[in-house]
Amino acid sequence: MGIGPSTKETTLHHFQDPLVDLLSTDPDINFLGVVVVGTPQSNKMKYFVGNRTATWLKSMSCQGAIVSTDGWGNSDVDFANTLEEIGKRDISVIGLKFIGKQAKFVVENNYTDFVLDFNKSEEGKETEVVGENTIDSRDASKALASIKLKMRKDKR
Repeated sequence: MGIGPSTKETTLHHFQDPLVDLLSTDPDINFLGVVVVGTPQSNKMKYFVGNRTATWLKSMSCQGAIVSTDGWGNSDVDFANTLEEIGKRDISVIGLKFIGKQAKFVVENNYTDFVLDFNKSEEGKETEVVGENTIDSRDASKALASIKLKMRKDKR
């Protein structure tokens, strides 16, 4: 999964990612790191990467995860599956995705209800402005607040 629509991200965004910056400095979060997962073509491999990612998080005793994707359509299969695999292992999980006008996933499950949209355009479509379709500090703050609330709720 990606940090945001990669077609519009700059190297500077990767080195100063607002989500990573916020998570790594929050005193309430034990930030374990970033897992980068590709989007395989075959459904068998899509399910494999979701399972492998969730297993990896569980082995690190991760209690919460924020999963983001930089695609839509067929990429929704592995995104939704990864969210579900993480959640099935009793790890609180939320998602980040550019949804905008599309507003519908190709596949859905109980975990896609916890996905935040980081669309910035009034038209609800990806623009051609560099950096406009990526996660900013406001999106990062929403994601942090959401995962903290979800972890608190799931603990009960």
